[in-house]
Amino acid sequence: MLCSLYIKNFALIQELTVDFNPRLTIITGETGAGKSILIGALNLVLGERASNDLVRSGSTKAVIEAILKEVHSEKIESLLQAANIETGPELILRRELSSSGQSRCFINDTPCTAALLKQAGEELIDLHGQHEHQLLLHADTHETLLDDFALTTEEVTKYKNTRSALQRLQQQLSVVKKEADAIRDKKEIFDFQLNELNNVDLKSGEEETIETEITLLENAETLFTFSNTLNELLYDGEHSTYSSITSALHTLEKLAAIDKRFDIHIEEARTATSIVDELARFTRSYVSGIDFNPERLDTLRERQLQVHRLCKKYGRTHSELIDLKNELEAKSALEENLEEEISRIEHEIKMLKTDLSLHAKTLSNKRQKAATRLETAIQEQLAELGIPQATFIVSITHEEQPDGEIFSDSRTYTAFPSGYDKIEFLISTNPGEKTKPLIKVASGGEISRVMLAMKSALAESTKLPILIFDEIDTGISGRVAEAVGKSLRKLSRRHQIIAITHLPQIAAMGDLHLSVKKSVQQERTVTEVNPLDDESRLQAIASLISGQQISASSLTLAAELVEAARN
Repeated sequence: MLCSLYIKNFALIQELTVDFNPRLTIITGETGAGKSILIGALNLVLGERASNDLVRSGSTKAVIEAILKEVHSEKIESLLQAANIETGPELILRRELSSSGQSRCFINDTPCTAALLKQAGEELIDLHGQHEHQLLLHADTHETLLDDFALTTEEVTKYKNTRSALQRLQQQLSVVKKEADAIRDKKEIFDFQLNELNNVDLKSGEEETIETEITLLENAETLFTFSNTLNELLYDGEHSTYSSITSALHTLEKLAAIDKRFDIHIEEARTATSIVDELARFTRSYVSGIDFNPERLDTLRERQLQVHRLCKKYGRTHSELIDLKNELEAKSALEENLEEEISRIEHEIKMLKTDLSLHAKTLSNKRQKAATRLETAIQEQLAELGIPQATFIVSITHEEQPDGEIFSDSRTYTAFPSGYDKIEFLISTNPGEKTKPLIKVASGGEISRVMLAMKSALAESTKLPILIFDEIDTGISGRVAEAVGKSLRKLSRRHQIIAITHLPQIAAMGDLHLSVKKSVQQERTVTEVNPLDDESRLQAIASLISGQQISASSLTLAAELVEAARN
C-alpha cells in the first residue's frame, strides 16, 4: 500500500506530507487548487519524464518521495536484486529534480535510473487519469486489457519467443538467398573462368621452373663446351689440375719424411685432391646429362606464352591465377552449400510456423474463454453503475492473408506481435441497438463507467497494484454517481484506492477525506493538503452539493450520504 507521499518545492507546494488510507482515500478541492499537482508529483516519482519548470520558483531542487509498505511482488524483488538494491519492510521511491533540469532517482536510498523507477512504479501503482478514458476508446489497448483478465502472460511469452525466432530465421533465409542469387547470376561467368583455368592446369612454382628449363635448353651448346673445357683443366688434360696436385702431394710426403713441419699440409693437399676429383666427376656427369632437345624447348616456350597470355587477360600474376581458381572452386561449392542451407532453413521455418500456429491457437482459445467471462463481468458491473441494459462484446477476429504465418483449417492468417487475434470491445448501452466500437457510441460518462467496470472485473481475477482514479466522475451525476461511489468503495475492500472527485456521492464513500486548498502566504501562493475530521468532512461534502454557500439542507444531505455509505 501507498503509505505517504512527501513533496517539497514542487510547483505550488512548498513542503507537505500526505498520508493515505489503506482502503479508499478521497481527494477533493476547488478547480485550480492543486489536485493535479499531486498527480503530477506522483507521476514524477513513478518515473515519468521531468521538467525543471516544475521546481518551485526560487528553489534549487524539488523532492518527491513515496513510501510503500506490504509490497508483495516477485517482479519488484527481482528488479531490485538485479540492480543490487537492498529490500526491506518499506519500499521508498524518491525523485529529485534540480532547477537546472537534472534529475536523480532513488529506490531505498540507492541511486537508480528513471527507467528502473518507472518499471517498479508500474508494478505498484495503476494511475488512471482522464487521458485513459480516451485510451480505452482505441482498440489497440483492448488486447492488453483482455490479457490482463485472461492471465495469458505465459502463452503470450511463448508466442512472442517463437515469432522472434521465426523472424530471425526469415531474415537469415533472405540473406542466404541473396548470396545464392548473386552467385547464380554470375554462375555462367564463373563456370567459364573455372573451365579455362582448369584446362590450363596451372601448377604452383611452374613459372620459375619453366623459365629455368628454357634457359638450360637455350644454352645447351655453351654448357657442353664449357663443361668439357673444365673437365680437361681438372682431370683429362695433359697438365691437369688433378695431376699437378697429386704430384705436389707426393713431394710433400717426401719432405715430411725429413721435416715433420710439412705433416700438417699433407692433409690439406689430400683434401684438395678429393675436391678436384669430386668436381671432375660432377663435370663429367653433367656433360653426359646435357639435353639437346629443340622439341622440348618449343613445347616449353609455347607453355610459357600460354600462361603469359592468361595472366595478361585476367590482369593477375601466375600465383594470383591459382588463387582465382581456388576462389571459383570455393564459390561453386558454396552454391551447393547455400542450396542445402536454404533447404535446411526453409524446413526450420516450416516447423516454427507449426509451433507458432499452435501457440497462437492456444492463446486465442484462452482469450476467447476469458472474453466470455469478461463480457458477463462487465455487464454486471455496468448494471450496478447505472447502465442495466448494456451489451458488452469482446470481438475476436483474425486477418486472413495469403502465405500468412499462422495456418488453421487450410487457411493462413497474419501473425501479429502478440498473437493472431484482432481484439476490440463493442458496446450497446441501449436495448435494441447493435453493438458498435466504444469510440462510436460511448459518452464521457459511459466511458468512465466502462473503465471502472473493467478495473473491477480485473480485480476479481488478478492482483492489481494500487489504483488511483483522477476524476473518474467525468460526465456522471446523481444516481449514477452514487453507483460509481459504491463500486469504488467495494473495490477498495480488496485494493487500495485513491480517487479525486467533484461529486458528493463519491466523496461520501471515502475512508479518508483529503482536502486540497490554495492560499497566499507571505505573498506566495501555496497548495496545502489536509486530512478532514468528521465535521470538516461534512462541510467539504456539503460544499460539493451547494457550493461555497453551505446551507443547512446541504449539510443534512452530506450527513445522509456519509451515513448511507457506512451501511
